[in-house]
Parts: sequence; structure tokens; C-alpha cells
Amino acid sequence: MKIEVLKPSCNLDTIRDGRGGIFTWVPPDPILEFNMLHMHPGKVRGLHYHPHFVEYLLFVEGEGVLVTKDDPDDPKCPEEFIHVARGVCTRTPSGVMHAVHAISSLTFIAMLTKPWDECDPPLVQVEPLPHTLERV
Repeated sequence: MKIEVLKPSCNLDTIRDGRGGIFTWVPPDPILEFNMLHMHPGKVRGLHYHPHFVEYLLFVEGEGVLVTKDDPDDPKCPEEFIHVARGVCTRTPSGVMHAVHAISSLTFIAMLTKPWDECDPPLVQVEPLPHTLERV
């Protein structure tokens, strides 16, 4: 299974009453940890995967691209992408390789189905990073 975009529900009365709106996502997996991530324009959280948890990403500000690829060593293997911006929520199953590319300043909430510190390893980096391993 690949990365999927989750569609929220909305009680339209929350819009009609003039105060704004309430959008709700109900994930199929229990969330046990969440983190807020900020990325600078043009930066990348490189191709990696999580062997022990499902990762939900809820984008709250900015624009970017969530990229996935089945085989990073096969140049014929196509990359797939999802354009992300405020209000987009994605679900990445365990073991699915992905990278986040920030087009503008990008803020998102990562929600994990297992606490990061209980995973060994929590992240497997597929493409090397220029400096130290970043937590995604």
C-alpha cells in the first residue's frame, strides 16, 4: 500500500454559523505520538522509511511535495508525488519510502502509531543526508 490522502468530514453547520469550519479526520490506526515540524523553503527531509509505525502528516502551513519511490536504486522506477498544502492529511504505511520537499516555509504535524523512542530504528535513511540524521 502506498501513501494515501485522507479526506476530512465536515459538519456544514460549523461553516454556516459564520465562525469558520471544523474539519475532522478519523485515522484507522491509534496515534501514540505527534510532533510539529518546520521546514525552510527548498529543504528536503530525504528519502527514508519507518519500519515500526504508520505516519500521518497533517500540513498546516505552506506548500510542498511528498514524494515516494518503490526502488531508489532503479532509475526506471518512477517517483510518485502528492502536492501538499494547508489542510492536506496523508497516511504513510510502515516501510513505504518517502521524502518531504518544502516549496515554501512548510509546517506540518507528524502523528505516529508508535512512540519514536520505542523504535529501533525509528527511521531508515535511504538517501544519505549531507550532515546528521534528521528526525522525521
